[in-house]
Amino acid sequence: MRRLASRAQREREGLFVAEGEDLVDAARAADVEPADLLVAGESVAPELLAELSTHPHPARVLGVYRRGDLPRGVRDVCVALWRVSDPGNVGTLIRAADAFGASVALSRGCADPTGPKALRASAGAIFRVPLAPFDDAPRPWVALVAHGTTPLAELELAGPVTFVLGAERDGLPPDVLARCDAAATIPQQRSAESLNVGVAGAIALYERTRRRLV
Repeated sequence: MRRLASRAQREREGLFVAEGEDLVDAARAADVEPADLLVAGESVAPELLAELSTHPHPARVLGVYRRGDLPRGVRDVCVALWRVSDPGNVGTLIRAADAFGASVALSRGCADPTGPKALRASAGAIFRVPLAPFDDAPRPWVALVAHGTTPLAELELAGPVTFVLGAERDGLPPDVLARCDAAATIPQQRSAESLNVGVAGAIALYERTRRRLV
């Protein structure tokens, strides 16, 4: 479990650690079985579990899961992340995708969705939301750009769609923008530089869902 703190080791072994009862319960509800499960006071001494935990308040349960058991594939609605390196944002967008029935596609350079911070931010959605490589995201692709393009509310979103988001500081590079079928902007006050990428993705997913429900 200590070794699995490293992304390289997680990828090498195909395993990751989920800390806390909420994540373990989410895995159980999704019928994802642990490769190993440590419970304080039952299978392991509480003080040893506390040494392994990355939480401010040590978790009572740690589960080891197989990366290959996580859902894979794409849905008609998807968010595709281009080099979003903040694990909190990756986890937040997985959680938003869960709320709106979407999948998540990840490019190289994105934070590992099975890292501790991303797992916490996903609030268990990691066990329910299909993940896919960036290039597998379904068409059409709509780039979310901070300023200067068509307002999102004016864009046609009736069918399948992938919202493409870049890292907050750098955004989407020209070559990725050129691959997109359209670009959209979420209107905001002129004094605001940009939205957090997790917030922007959640707003776009909500807008598409809202129209379907009207």
